[in-house]
Amino acid sequence: MATAEQMKSLVKAYADCNDEKFKTVVLQIAAHEARLGHDNLARELKKQIDRVGSKRTNIVQLTSTNPMLSLSMPSHDLSELIVSEDITDKIQRILNEYRNRNKLISYGLTNRRKILIEGNPGTGKTLTASIIASELSLPLYTVQMDKLVTKFMGETSAKLRQVFDSIESNVGVYLFDEFDAIGADRSLDNEVGEMRRILNSFLQFIEQDGSESIIIAATNNQRLLDQALFRRFDDVLHYMLPTHMEIKRLLEYKIKSYDENFTIPKDVIKAADGLSHAEIARVCDDAIKNSILNDESITDKIIISLLNERHNVYSCKEA
Repeated sequence: MATAEQMKSLVKAYADCNDEKFKTVVLQIAAHEARLGHDNLARELKKQIDRVGSKRTNIVQLTSTNPMLSLSMPSHDLSELIVSEDITDKIQRILNEYRNRNKLISYGLTNRRKILIEGNPGTGKTLTASIIASELSLPLYTVQMDKLVTKFMGETSAKLRQVFDSIESNVGVYLFDEFDAIGADRSLDNEVGEMRRILNSFLQFIEQDGSESIIIAATNNQRLLDQALFRRFDDVLHYMLPTHMEIKRLLEYKIKSYDENFTIPKDVIKAADGLSHAEIARVCDDAIKNSILNDESITDKIIISLLNERHNVYSCKEA
């Protein structure tokens, strides 16, 4: 059931002819119902909004009004993210502060909503943004860097302003993936004047931003980022390759959902050492597909073989 705030937002969006806002609120309600297990209602809401969009384009447009943003309504749970307890606690804190933001405001405080995530590829940075959006029943807007950054002087900064206008007008989780494309250290010798202007614009926009949206910037290399960025973010999350304990948890989470009798021996965990969360998850999917297609049980030997294949990818690249 829609909350009173969502009902008011729907009416206001209709009255203001704000197509994007109307669409976002309906999708928020659908996501909330799906999380409650009301899958039929969630599907019906999405189906009906498709029909409305095709017949009454002046009310709802299903394509984002900002072409630099990719809109999605993820459905993930925090239990899917296999990371350290410290990272999990920080994410829980972000969720808790957002849910109780009005209480914090009454004391003159604001919730954490500007987050920087750095770490190796495949360690869960993008998944974290999806989980935060899903847990809070918010839409996820992913900034399309290839459309944001252009070669024409001043154009990228103008587009960046449009993105922050969307952040202000449409509440959601906004993900700046591959953030070093605009956040590189201004002192680096290879940084041209235009890129410095872009970073200065970003620093200004994020400093001035007072919306209710959550802004997440993700990068594979923290060392490339300008030091002035860090004080603009409320939290910095450092993602690492999985430890042996996290490897075991990830293998159990992925494989035991298919074969609850499978056990994770130490030689499998050792074979996975050095791979990212995404790579290990892909190996688990491959093992399950192999079991289904060949009608055979998952064995340690098969998983170790698949893990070695992933390691060999890097061996070939180095050669």
